Amino acid sequence: QVQLVESGGGLVQAGGSLRLSCAASGSFFSLSVMGWYRQAPGKQRELVAIATSGGSTNYADSVKGRFTISRDSAKNTVSLQMNSLKPEDTAVYYCYARNLVNSWGQGTQVTVSS
Repeated sequence: QVQLVESGGGLVQAGGSLRLSCAASGSFFSLSVMGWYRQAPGKQRELVAIATSGGSTNYADSVKGRFTISRDSAKNTVSLQMNSLKPEDTAVYYCYARNLVNSWGQGTQVTVSS
């Protein structure tokens, strides 16, 4: 079982930056994927960015060039640097990890004011 704890959300003005961090703990050998999803009010949860154990990354088109995911597989951590934030980035951001099953963090609120 994997436990995920996020930190780093908050309120920022449009154009600003935030950094989210997530640490995984529990009984597992390795995590094939770690990353971030988000869910805005009234919308479905969507992928933001993921990083595989092999070093590949994948980003939502809406965040390419603005967000950067970084992963430390040795420490089982993943971070998301978010720059040039827009009001439409406002959402609850969830840390995600996959080994045999999918695991989710409790979520952290990111609010971008215009």
